[in-house]
Amino acid sequence: MNNNKKVVASIEARMTSSRLPGKVLMEINGKPVLQLLTERLKKSDYIDEIVIATTSNASDDKVEELGKKLNVSVFRGSEDDVLGRVVGAVESVKGDIIIEITGDCPLMDPKVIDMVTGEFLERYPEYDYVTNIGYVNNEIREIPIGMDVRVFTYSDLKHISQITDDPEDREHVSLYFFRTGKDKYKLLNIKTPPEWKREYSVRLALDTKEDLEFIRKIHGELSKVSEDFGLTEILNLLDSNRHLLEINSEVKQKTVSNL
Repeated sequence: MNNNKKVVASIEARMTSSRLPGKVLMEINGKPVLQLLTERLKKSDYIDEIVIATTSNASDDKVEELGKKLNVSVFRGSEDDVLGRVVGAVESVKGDIIIEITGDCPLMDPKVIDMVTGEFLERYPEYDYVTNIGYVNNEIREIPIGMDVRVFTYSDLKHISQITDDPEDREHVSLYFFRTGKDKYKLLNIKTPPEWKREYSVRLALDTKEDLEFIRKIHGELSKVSEDFGLTEILNLLDSNRHLLEINSEVKQKTVSNL
C-alpha cells in the first residue's frame, strides 16, 4: 500500500456507558483509563494521529478536557450514531486508514495493534478489513477480549455510513463489514501467535466494577517493573496467578445479532 496514507487511531469514548458510567475517566493507579490507553497507542509504530471520538453531551466535556491535556485531537458528535461520529472524527484529522479502538481497553498492547495494522497495510487492497477478533468466516476469537483491533479505510467507512440505517450498524462502527457486507468486502482475521493464546479465557476490557478490579490488579502488579508491559507479560502473570481470573470471569460480553 502507498506509504503516504495517514493512519489514524480512533478511540470511541463517552461517560454514559450503561454498565459502568464514567469508566473512561476512572483511575488505574493514578491515571484515567483514557490516558493509559492513549499513552499505549502513542507507542505504535504505525499510528500517525490519535483522535478521541466522544459525544456532544455536557457529561463528555471532561473527556474533551483530558484529550486536550494529552495533546490528542477530540471530535464530538452523536451519542447513538457512533458510526457517524467516528467518520466525522477521522475526517476532522484527514485520515486515510482507520484503526478502530474502543475506550474500554486500557491495557491495549501496541504490538497487537501493529501486528494487525501491518498486515492491513501489506495486504490492502487484497483485503479491505483486517481484524484479530474472529467472526470472519466463523473463525473463533483467540485474542483476549480487550485487545480488539479493526483496520479499514476511511473511504469504505464513509460509504457504509451513507448506505446503512440499521441501528446496530450505527452503534457498532465496523459491524457492517462482517455482517451485512461480508460478501462485498474482503475480510481477513489474523491468527493469534502462540505466545498470546491460552486455553483459559482472559477478559481485559472494562465494562463492570469487576473488570476494573481485575485490570487494577494486573496493572498494579506489572507496573512495579515497568509501565511498558504488554500482552505477553499479562498472560505470564496470569499463568502463575490463575486465581485472579475469578475476579471478572462471570462478566458476560455484549454481543450483536446474526453473527
